[in-house]
Amino acid sequence: MNRSSVRLPAWANLALGFCLGLVPGVAAQSAPSKKSASPAGGAALLAEDKGRFRILLDGQAVGTEEFEISRAGADWVARGSTEIRPLSGGAATKVTARLQLAPDGTPLHYEWSTQAQKKASARVEFSGGTAKVALQLEGAQPFVQELSFGSPRVVILDNNLYHQYAILARLYDWKAKGAQTFPVLIPQEMTPGSITVEALGPQSVEGATLELLRVRTSDLEINLYLDVSHRLVRLSVPGSKAVILRE
Repeated sequence: MNRSSVRLPAWANLALGFCLGLVPGVAAQSAPSKKSASPAGGAALLAEDKGRFRILLDGQAVGTEEFEISRAGADWVARGSTEIRPLSGGAATKVTARLQLAPDGTPLHYEWSTQAQKKASARVEFSGGTAKVALQLEGAQPFVQELSFGSPRVVILDNNLYHQYAILARLYDWKAKGAQTFPVLIPQEMTPGSITVEALGPQSVEGATLELLRVRTSDLEINLYLDVSHRLVRLSVPGSKAVILRE
């Protein structure tokens, strides 16, 4: 995997430092010697979903995300829009994204935009195991970079867009279970890397029984809590006291 990356300037980073894109270990982690995830015979793995997440940091509400995952002809489209309000006050940061996927979860096209101190946007075109990123920062010349992966089935986990973890939960092979590795791209950071995902069985969470799917990098742990249909209802980052709840 091409480990080179281009970091956005400080103003482009969003408000919550626990996001995958702001954690150096994601880009640095090499794939462990565990089985890689693979699609189940090319069958459609995704499921339609629509909702709203509430974002909490140390128990305080800091933002919301509205999202929808739906069919679009032969493909799938996932849309998300997040608004983050700094605990210290000040203007909110907004980020929107649209991801087009093949039925087996392979990304085809991704675009995002953010409004913070300045505006930024990008488009990513996927072909085979290559992602071509065209980045536009306000007041700067467009920048293009090509990133290479060992597989076309790259997982997109972008900053402050938590519905993308709902997609990851669908891509995990629940029949095989065990620890599974995925190549990952964080488009807002233009950072490639890898993650390990493992189902840890039912857990009791605030009176409800939910399936725990743990996502790991070399220095980050994220817990995904799913209902019986593997729909994401809760996400937590223990090291950052961050919790994302479905409303």
